[in-house]
Amino acid sequence: MSSRLPPLNALRAFEATARLGGVGQAARELHVTHGAVSRQIRLLEADLGQALFSREGRGLRITPAGRQLQDAAASAFARLQDATARLRRDTPSAMVLGCPGSLLARWMIPRLERLGRDLPGLTLHLAAQEDGFDTDLAGLDAAFLLAEAPWPAGWQVRELAPERIGPVVSPRHPASADPVRLLEEPLLHTTSRPQAWPSWAAGHGIDPARLRYGSGFEHLYYLLEAALAGIGVAIAPEPLVAADLAAGRLLAPWGFSATGGAWVLATRRGAPDPRVDRLGDWLERELAAGMSPLTSPSGPDARD
Repeated sequence: MSSRLPPLNALRAFEATARLGGVGQAARELHVTHGAVSRQIRLLEADLGQALFSREGRGLRITPAGRQLQDAAASAFARLQDATARLRRDTPSAMVLGCPGSLLARWMIPRLERLGRDLPGLTLHLAAQEDGFDTDLAGLDAAFLLAEAPWPAGWQVRELAPERIGPVVSPRHPASADPVRLLEEPLLHTTSRPQAWPSWAAGHGIDPARLRYGSGFEHLYYLLEAALAGIGVAIAPEPLVAADLAAGRLLAPWGFSATGGAWVLATRRGAPDPRVDRLGDWLERELAAGMSPLTSPSGPDARD
């Protein structure tokens, strides 16, 4: 007889469904889709070679085999929860901070050494959030992101700095010395933020219909790597490219302009945490240091 355990995610989906009495309730608790829970249960049934639920009208009824597994799974998860709770009480607690992956790679990680020196008592666990943030910030103590109001009702939001974006280009690009010509080049863009270029253009009196788009990238990190390689003109938030501008790796021919969005630190409402206040103060200072003191220059008059 095999002693191999079934996949843990499948057991979690089954245990939540059995305890709560339905797939929908389990999906809400686990913060996944209805279909994801159903797939995990089917996977578990296939692994065990037995049905764990039978359909009864529009609901589910647990089978004898399912009842046997439920008792064992509930006991096992309860013991795991008790053990992890004891371990957390006995060790310093890390603050779990969620960040979009591009922000994490290009802004947070280069500053971790300085953060450690400035806030020596703060231990961070950084979690990349590639699919956005849910309304209850599940699994996170706080979220650091670029966003625009209105905020989810359950969030407590501290705005740290205004978001300012602008076109950036490598000095190696053939058209880098001619700002007007650059707008005629195919523009690099991200699929996650398709309105960045049109919004910037409209704010500078440029008809967005005149923009030409080149390569698209799923994440901002890859977009900026392409700009650094001299492939084309990108558009980016100012602090994410401040170091590249200072080192001469990128140019910002038109400066940076406000979008109406902000760099924010969000927590669950009603969950005060002094660590968040300390981190927020530090982030605010760091962002201010990465913003140029000059107002954004006006863009080239491309209406002629």
